[in-house]
Amino acid sequence: MDKKYDVIVVGELNVDLILNQINGFPEIGKEILADKMTLALGSSSAICASNLSSLGRKVAFIGKLGDDIFGHYTIGQLEDKGVDTSMIIVDSDLETGATIALSYDEDRAMVTHQGAMSHLNINDIDFQKLSLAKHLHFSSYFFQPGFKDTLHTLFKKAKEIGMTTSFDVQWDPYEKWDLDLGKVLPHVDIFIPNEVELKKLTGSSDIDSAIDHVKNHSNYVVVKCGNKGSVLFYAGKRILSKPFLNESVVDAIGAGDSFNAGYISKFIEGRAPEECQIFGNLIGAISTTKSGGTEAFKNMDEAMRTASKRFNYKNNETTG
Repeated sequence: MDKKYDVIVVGELNVDLILNQINGFPEIGKEILADKMTLALGSSSAICASNLSSLGRKVAFIGKLGDDIFGHYTIGQLEDKGVDTSMIIVDSDLETGATIALSYDEDRAMVTHQGAMSHLNINDIDFQKLSLAKHLHFSSYFFQPGFKDTLHTLFKKAKEIGMTTSFDVQWDPYEKWDLDLGKVLPHVDIFIPNEVELKKLTGSSDIDSAIDHVKNHSNYVVVKCGNKGSVLFYAGKRILSKPFLNESVVDAIGAGDSFNAGYISKFIEGRAPEECQIFGNLIGAISTTKSGGTEAFKNMDEAMRTASKRFNYKNNETTG
């Protein structure tokens, strides 16, 4: 049965103020300079949604914003990329979240004001509207306390109405890592943490033992390892996929979220898990060619031109 949307993303919304080419590290009582500054669409969830749409998928978003300049900017940025924003809740009593991102080569330090994102909860989800999509993606659990102890219900209901699901947990700003994966992951088809997050969540010192903790819960465990590529585990197989290395990284902000978009884009086509993984690596690498998580993606054709020119990738390539 045809659906109105390929993917509905549920998650946090904020803007990113990105500082690049920073002369040193901040110190209390001192002031340093950054040679470049970019205001961009922020949040793991929104970057993934935007890039999925740029890759040709029909995408809608469920989130919460303030009725302010950052909120209007966020909606405008999503709509410019073709994302349906009709399900976003705008609340004049709330402030839109914002992240100040200090970018250093392939890493960054960030400070986030949660604002409206911390008020989104499962009661804001219209499951009749959710059923209009094939796939549900949720990101940034620890930045959205409204889903504490109810995230498993969101995924369970999504599965019951016939959706496939994916989950990127993201960083815990409190570093408590209080999430019952055994309760959530049985309702998740694709679990997509990065290496550090998975180790923190499982209390493991290496990626293999971390995967052992979760491999029997989710159909596909996909671990993002930055410039080391990614590791995929499914059906008893562990697959390391080499990265597409960018020798001139602008910044790595949103690269992991772009990986998510690449993987999910192929997954909903029914492609082999290994092909989804390789395409995720590629889209993550393309993201690093421009500042912010979405600037590198105008449409699928342009992304593939960048892939061919910068990473020697041929469309429908299945090895990485």
